[in-house]
Amino acid sequence: MEKTNLPQLTFEEQRVLGVLIEKSRATPEYYPMTINSILTASNQKTSRNPVVQYNENIITETINSLKKIGLVSTVTGGGSRAIKYKHNLAIQYPLVPAALTVICILLLRGAQTPGEINNSSGRMYEFESLEEVQEILHSLAKEEIPFVEQVPKKPGQKEQRYIHLFGQLPESNENSSEQNPSNIPGGLEERIAHLEEEVIYLRENLDKLLKELL
Repeated sequence: MEKTNLPQLTFEEQRVLGVLIEKSRATPEYYPMTINSILTASNQKTSRNPVVQYNENIITETINSLKKIGLVSTVTGGGSRAIKYKHNLAIQYPLVPAALTVICILLLRGAQTPGEINNSSGRMYEFESLEEVQEILHSLAKEEIPFVEQVPKKPGQKEQRYIHLFGQLPESNENSSEQNPSNIPGGLEERIAHLEEEVIYLRENLDKLLKELL
């Protein structure tokens, strides 16, 4: 059965799906992910707009809703007792890594310019040039079922921005990037994000050790 349109996701679903895509590309050693790691990654203060404060119940409910529409599946085995989860976006849709990276950034950060996407992509995919980013955006916008679209420029904005079409963006994403709390230098942001991922990994291993001791 052919798909006629993209699933319209809640913002919580967009955030969790974006997190799973991001970690699958940027830190495959920490992927698939547990509920706790998804929670921590969703609440990161870097590489996110807006910054949120979810709890475990929200993440669990969101994963269950994404499983029902086939965008997330459960992974078991591999020597871990914890249930882990992975995204199925690239299975449901024929997306190359570059396109998947663009969609991931839009899911996690809201409206972005090609330059912002290029600057944010390094840990997931290394674009050869800004032109390559623009080509991917153009391709995603011209698909039979479009994945992205341009949004009108606001007063004072010089570059065209793009949004994903997997559901409405939250109102707070209407703010400019200058007001974005995660708008910090790229190199520092990457180091902070890497430290946050190490914290996730350490927490998971600590939880595993505690369960084995009990």
